[in-house]
Amino acid sequence: MQDFIAYSPEVAAARAAGRPIVALESTIISHGMPYPQNVQTAREVEDIIRAGGAVPATIALLDGKIRVGLTPEELELLGRSPEALKISRRDLPYALAARKIGATTVAATMICAELAGIRVFVTGGIGGVHRGAETSFDISADLQELARTSVAVVCAGAKSILDIGLTLEYLETHGVPVLAIGQDNFAAFYTPDSGFKADFRIDEPAEQARFLQTKWALGLAGGVVISNPVPAEAAMPRAEIDAITEQALGEAATQGIAGKAVTPYLLARIKALTEGRSLATNIALVKHNAQAGARLALALG
Repeated sequence: MQDFIAYSPEVAAARAAGRPIVALESTIISHGMPYPQNVQTAREVEDIIRAGGAVPATIALLDGKIRVGLTPEELELLGRSPEALKISRRDLPYALAARKIGATTVAATMICAELAGIRVFVTGGIGGVHRGAETSFDISADLQELARTSVAVVCAGAKSILDIGLTLEYLETHGVPVLAIGQDNFAAFYTPDSGFKADFRIDEPAEQARFLQTKWALGLAGGVVISNPVPAEAAMPRAEIDAITEQALGEAATQGIAGKAVTPYLLARIKALTEGRSLATNIALVKHNAQAGARLALALG
């Protein structure tokens, strides 16, 4: 297994010193934001984690290896490359064996983080049950990964393009706890409040760490969703983003866009329809999550 993992010098030094490490996904770089905002945001998020006392480990696939921590040059390559594959659980063996450039989703990043012994992972928003899943069966692999892989995922809730109610039902069925920071309700990516309650509200990093340690000490494998709402000053009005999302979903259906292509299309279309305001919100929430993730990693020790 370790033959497939390569640590950056910064992450290798952190492992040797026992310093807290925070995993970061790379799909947000290759498929979630346009260049150059994607690379700039990735570097700023890494710096926020460093400022918080932890070490960032952006994860991607390069040259047949799972790279845990990327150099500035590798970040730039990933941000510019049109060939970067979107990697989930099913894609990992192919991309590694074929030595493809790969950007890891929430699911794949969780797998790689656990292989590297990293317990805290920061992302923008998790995937979930897509609207209309009762006929399309389109459910993100992120949810199954949360049920089986023991990594805490700090996020701004689920992406608002999803059916959030069904997403939470799915997580409940599979025994995945959903914690909320600063409020009782689960967050909805562009907006702080989805209208659905989280399982537990735990504001303090030390208490979040105690929850995680207790869960895993009991032998209850699987992840934990930690919902950290987008700051109010960066949020978008819920009615506006709901209307725009409905429009983008209708356009995607008309064009026959399905599967992995749906989320990147919707995010790009929402960015266009909001004249870039959704991208600014996306960047703000990821940075906010990085602060929460660094605090949690320090509390876990």
